[in-house]
Amino acid sequence: MKLLIIPTLNEKKNITTLFKKIRKIDHKIDILFVDDKSTDGTKEEILYLKKRNKSIYYIFRPRKLGIGSAHKDGLKFAYKKKYKIILTMDADGTHNPKYIKNLIKYSSKYDLISTNRFEKKDSLIEWPVHRRFLTKIRFYLINILLNINYDSSGAYRCYNAKNIKLNDVLGAKNDGYSFFWESLYLLNKKKYSIKEIPIYLPYRKVGSSKMTMRDIIGSLFYLFKYSIKNLIY
Repeated sequence: MKLLIIPTLNEKKNITTLFKKIRKIDHKIDILFVDDKSTDGTKEEILYLKKRNKSIYYIFRPRKLGIGSAHKDGLKFAYKKKYKIILTMDADGTHNPKYIKNLIKYSSKYDLISTNRFEKKDSLIEWPVHRRFLTKIRFYLINILLNINYDSSGAYRCYNAKNIKLNDVLGAKNDGYSFFWESLYLLNKKKYSIKEIPIYLPYRKVGSSKMTMRDIIGSLFYLFKYSIKNLIY
């Protein structure tokens, strides 16, 4: 059993196109949308898709609770329903479904398969200069401060739920964007096997990014605080 978790926040213009692309790649995979009270009609679009596809599920949350929190709720749902292979991806169109097959393929040998935006040359070429700069700075800071060598802040992943314990993922306390590097750091620390596959990551073409300057500053503060705590203990 396979489940793909897709958090949404005002992504009405993207999700139907994304759903069709996913279905072309894998028509057997179930899809769970976790929506944080979108105001642009995303909820209605999800319900419309649900009426025509029994393999679609949803969690409608009362307010914006954070991208990390959305992944946690999705993973709790997946483990409760006893899915063996669990994938996660963004709804903004930057995560190409063509990588799904590769992610699943490696799940027979590894516990966590994650995507890497830095192994492919010019993977971020479409991104604005300031976003490329911030993304690379975050990448190097995480690797230096936590002593890990992964592109750990990406959301495009595959979990082998037969091997990974849910509580080991939920050990990541952050409910925002830092959930991604924190959870990968903890899984690496617990000696789970991790595989990365290189991807090309286009810049979003429809809608706007949900990451604010407050998110960026908050994430950096959390990273420094977290790394200091781990050095002490």
